[in-house]
Amino acid sequence: MTGIKHHLNDALLMAYSAGTLPEAFSLVVATHISMCDDCRAALAAHDAVGGALLEDTAEVELAPEALDKCLAAIQALPPKGPIKLPKSMTNGAAPRSSVFPSPLAEYVQGDVEDVNWRSVGLGVRQAILPTSKEASVRLLYIPAGAEVPDHGHHGTELTLVLQGAFRDEFDRFGPGDIEVADPNVEHTPVAEAGEACICLAATDAPLKFRSILPKIAQPFLRI
Repeated sequence: MTGIKHHLNDALLMAYSAGTLPEAFSLVVATHISMCDDCRAALAAHDAVGGALLEDTAEVELAPEALDKCLAAIQALPPKGPIKLPKSMTNGAAPRSSVFPSPLAEYVQGDVEDVNWRSVGLGVRQAILPTSKEASVRLLYIPAGAEVPDHGHHGTELTLVLQGAFRDEFDRFGPGDIEVADPNVEHTPVAEAGEACICLAATDAPLKFRSILPKIAQPFLRI
């Protein structure tokens, strides 16, 4: 995708390459990489460096029971249920245009119309995706012109735009752009006029809302 102006930083790319990111962050990073030629090339460079380091690392002998333990752990995993086909593939209708890039579409097993959206007020909807407990990730549907309450961050928030665009005090973010917010960032994202803004957002700590109503709703919305 061309026109992407906001990219992943080296720290995130290195952690993704090393496999040390929480599942929620990995999903956002993988989705952005699938949309961004620059970050995909940068990731390949990090992978190459990691491979070179492994080549120079001294061999370490595994414990005799290591293989048996690994196989036992695999066998202990719960079986996966049947694959759920997207509604667009089961209702006889022609496939709709895709908003979700491949990594996200595979994760949710569908596209926008297959998401179990929940209203959070003022037309904004969200869908929290199941991941490991280190961080959380959600899809956000923000109507054109709608405003997300002013907030800061206790940790890191990654927000990837999939459709539409939003602006905050720092810049404009369109399809494929990713905003990396940390405890130094306080902002009020506003969806641009036109089509609804759909984002994929991951956080590793609760947000810091300034106004009372978002604070009251925060535990119920799990943000």
